[in-house]
This record gives sequence, structure tokens and C-alpha cells, in this order.
Amino acid sequence: MTVSIASPAGAYTVGSPSFFHYILRLGELDLPLSLADREAIDVLGAVPHALGSQDEVSLVSGPGWRVVPAQGDLDWPVLEATPERLRSALERARSILWMHGARFRVTAREITVIEDELEEVYGVLMRAAAAGVAVNVSYVA
Repeated sequence: MTVSIASPAGAYTVGSPSFFHYILRLGELDLPLSLADREAIDVLGAVPHALGSQDEVSLVSGPGWRVVPAQGDLDWPVLEATPERLRSALERARSILWMHGARFRVTAREITVIEDELEEVYGVLMRAAAAGVAVNVSYVA
């Protein structure tokens, strides 16, 4: 499982299954969330599978983000977001994970890996924000 975060200002590929499961798919863990938490988690849950069919790509959007379908045979769908919106969603997911990690038996090793991956992603987002460009996110299983 890899998650690609890319912009004209730089890119990073997350290879951690824990990051995918506990950050990108946090909304699937059936947690009691506030409206603001749910909105943040929905952004991350909208990240499309790069090789998924067009039928699997939900055409959704929200403040500072949207899902862009593939434009041709050599393209893939992506979540396009402002760096600030994606960072906000990731920070909220991180906070939720810390609050509920014991419930899902997230190990200390998994937390460490997730934290390291988030720092790399935050670097990409910082460079994208400085350049004034959006970021694209997709994943491949």
C-alpha cells in the first residue's frame, strides 16, 4: 500500500500500511466524531485509488479540496487540496488517533512510523504552500 502526495513543489510516497489504515481510512473505524472531526476525516476518506475504475471515484468536494477524476487512459484520479486543508485534516486525524489508539490496539511502533511519515508529508505540504500550489493525493494497493 502506497500513498502518493505530490505537487509541483515536491512529492513524497508513504509506504506504511499503518498510515493508510489509521490516518487515510480513519473514518472507517466507526468512532464517535464531532462535526469538525468528521469533515476532516471525510477529506482523507475521499482519497481515491489511483488504479480504481471511474465508477469507484466519487465526485465529491468540500472547502479547499475536490476529487479530480482521471482525464485519460494514462491518468489517474486524485484528491486535489490546498496544502493548508490537507495539513488540517492530517493534524485532526493524528489527534483522533492519539485519543483512540488504544481502542484499536495501535502499537507504539505503528505510532512512531505514522509520526515519521506525517513529518515527511508536512514537509511536502510546507513547500507546496510556500510555492502557492495545490497537492494531489492518491493511493495504490
